[in-house]
Amino acid sequence: MDLSRWKRNGFRILAITAVSVSSLALVACGDDDDEPAPSATTAAATTAAASATAATTATKAAGIDYSKLSGEVKSDGSSTVFPISEAVAEEFSKVAKNVKANVAFSGTGGGFEKFCRGEIQIANASRAINQKEKDACAAAKVTDIVELQVAVDALTVAVHPQNTWAKCITPEQLQALFKDGGAKKWSDIDPTWPADTIKFYYPGTDSGTFDYLKTSIIDGYGGSAATPPLKHRGDGTASEDDNVLLKAIEGDKNAIGYFGFAYYQEAGNKLKALEINDKGKGCVGPTLDSALKGTYTPLSRPLYIYTRQGLLQEKPEVLGFVKFFLDNAKALVKEVGYVNLADDKAKAEAAKIEAYLPK
Repeated sequence: MDLSRWKRNGFRILAITAVSVSSLALVACGDDDDEPAPSATTAAATTAAASATAATTATKAAGIDYSKLSGEVKSDGSSTVFPISEAVAEEFSKVAKNVKANVAFSGTGGGFEKFCRGEIQIANASRAINQKEKDACAAAKVTDIVELQVAVDALTVAVHPQNTWAKCITPEQLQALFKDGGAKKWSDIDPTWPADTIKFYYPGTDSGTFDYLKTSIIDGYGGSAATPPLKHRGDGTASEDDNVLLKAIEGDKNAIGYFGFAYYQEAGNKLKALEINDKGKGCVGPTLDSALKGTYTPLSRPLYIYTRQGLLQEKPEVLGFVKFFLDNAKALVKEVGYVNLADDKAKAEAAKIEAYLPK
């Protein structure tokens, strides 16, 4: 798979609820004769992507012979993590040709439900598993959960480019925008802004992105939780598919919404990201650099995959997929638009599966 082309064309795949690697390959590698000749910048990116792809072609790693693996690996959950898992699955299929790797997205919460029921082997998550979900897993005798952080995201609040008034907001203003009973017009946030009605777009309640904004902003930004607890507004348009949100905001000057940074990057100049002024520290926009440095607060967040100890021990195809994921995350995470872990953190995550590797 040409990953630079995947970035140009691959997000159309996200409208598919559940996809197999074989069908994805057919979609992503279609005829591109109608595309313009690449610029020098694009050519350089393509060369870098080709180098990244070449790094994934080894057929063996730490005693695992990918070419001898067979079976099926099912991955589901976060739409934010989906682009990473989809890219990993496509590259994995090149070296593990007898493993069918299926990637889908039903939201972080939906993925955990399937994971606890034993319907999938890998749960993608844009937040950590919560106690309620752990209890549900335990009730189904799933107690050997393995959590692996694979990347960092900068949750992005976006508006239409013709919105010239909103440029930088505080977390308190963000709370006022998305809390139940909150702002209805732009002038409710700032009296100097237009008195036009705001159209709200946000992830569905099964989304980890929804949960993250609710926890970090609505439930009590700065540690001062409201009594009774605040709720996320429900009078906007919700979707588990981030592309639905993105397209809606692209078409409405008075729209606002939020989703993962990779989706904002893919939209290019069709959207405008709002900067966040957290506790008077100054306006900081979502970028790879600000997310990595931790200056884009409080909306930088970790991204995860989850599996089980038993699967790593008993299912070589699952162990192989997870090993391949961690080994190639550095190239693929960056390519799809997220932030890599620091080297020491990446090593710590890789160490979590070392005990399961062939001796």
